Amino acid sequence: MELVYPAHISPISVTPENLRRLVVLRYCVLAAVGVALAVSQIGWDMHLPLRPVGAALAFLGLLNLLTHARLRMSWPVTDVEFFGNLLGDVLGLTALLYFAGGSTNPLISLFLLPLMIAATILPARYNWTVAALAVACYSLLLFWYLPLGEQSHHGEGAAEFNLHVLGMWATFVVSAGLIAHFVASMAHSLRERDRMLARAREESLRNERIVALGTLAAGAAHELGTPLATMTVLADDMAHRYAGQPDLREDATEMQTQIANCKTIISALTDSAGAARGESGRAQAADSFLDEVLAKWLLMRPAVSVDCCWSDATPAPSIIVEQTLFQAVINLFNNAADASPSTVEIRGRSEADQVVIEIKDRGPGLSAEVARRAGEAFFSTKSPAGLGIGVFLANATIERFGGKVRIFNREGGGACTQIALPIVAPGGGA
Repeated sequence: MELVYPAHISPISVTPENLRRLVVLRYCVLAAVGVALAVSQIGWDMHLPLRPVGAALAFLGLLNLLTHARLRMSWPVTDVEFFGNLLGDVLGLTALLYFAGGSTNPLISLFLLPLMIAATILPARYNWTVAALAVACYSLLLFWYLPLGEQSHHGEGAAEFNLHVLGMWATFVVSAGLIAHFVASMAHSLRERDRMLARAREESLRNERIVALGTLAAGAAHELGTPLATMTVLADDMAHRYAGQPDLREDATEMQTQIANCKTIISALTDSAGAARGESGRAQAADSFLDEVLAKWLLMRPAVSVDCCWSDATPAPSIIVEQTLFQAVINLFNNAADASPSTVEIRGRSEADQVVIEIKDRGPGLSAEVARRAGEAFFSTKSPAGLGIGVFLANATIERFGGKVRIFNREGGGACTQIALPIVAPGGGA
């Protein structure tokens, strides 16, 4: 499945979270500039034109307030919007520096912040536009600006230079901290994005395999109709022919029963194919569901010795069930019976907001390779007889119901398959 984004939206980094980080970063810059202005006015008695400087700060503050309010809306964040915010930062900083010494002001290095953000987030054309504007503004501030006011005590040139160096250092410290924080936050966002894309690719691949298997199953169900009909005729004929021979009649009756089970399974498969969970699902008490699954399974595996119980008090909580869930749980029952034909233990209970069903066997258990690859399509420990799709389809089906499947080795030998399904109604719910 290919993810398609509108042309004006970046699929990587332009998100509400990053716009929110830009708002926080702008608040930090405004606070730092405000402190610097207060120190220069009060501590060093520099006379700045407060009205135009205040207007420049008010412009940046208003831009931030509008962006903050916009984040409460559900509109998608676009490259153009983010680009416009960065242009506003560059122009607002340029106006502020024009009235505060131009390129001689240590705050001139704050031009690096919008450049860094554009290079990290935006496509190349927006990045280079921000860079060109910042360079042009810096160049103009080399020649056109209002000089900083003189200090009240008219210190010597060396003292003024030391003051400028101190301002450069303070600006560097603030810029380094803001850049480090922003880049770290961006790196975290990109890692989260990569994990989400990896999960989406995995789910897409799994869904493609399920669709392919569903197509094969539908074709197989159609093709099996003719041989099953032939076997039904032969089994009925054998039962009639050997009516006087108990042993042969019993074998013929067993054949009729198993053929009928096959027909029932195929009919259920074709009836439930394509049915959505919302249309075909129903709420059922978990203990009743477990009894119903077990009864259907024992018709197919009558020779297996089963120890099954629901350990909680009744009435049990309800879960959403449909035909595909029955088949998924039966597949897991079959795996346990194949590993341990003599006995299978089945336990059901409720835990917090979920129902847990454990299927325990006394087979050889799981090797490291089997534990790692359990649930992958077409991986089987029964090869060449096994197709490797039972656990895969069971896991996919149970996850579709919001549940999970875990397979692990149990103490004393054997394996335990644990099914967790969400509760939709407490005990007694319908």
